[in-house]
Amino acid sequence: MAANVSQGGRIVIPAEIRQKMGIEIGDQVLLDWSEETHELRVFTRKQRLQHARDLVRKYARKEGSVVDELIQERRKAAADE
Repeated sequence: MAANVSQGGRIVIPAEIRQKMGIEIGDQVLLDWSEETHELRVFTRKQRLQHARDLVRKYARKEGSVVDELIQERRKAAADE
């Protein structure tokens, strides 16, 4: 699919792609330029948020709470004093 660049560097995203991506009038899209592949990629905020959640989930603990662990450590340190 092709799109023309108009004055001011504007590119119109074809309706078919906007519909598939869930982009509506007034939405802000995020652009990512890859130096490696020389590609311009377009993302919705929802896509980027989901990507961030996936990254956090990948490194998050499966069990327990960091907060609970910290409280236990502080209580132990206080008891040892």
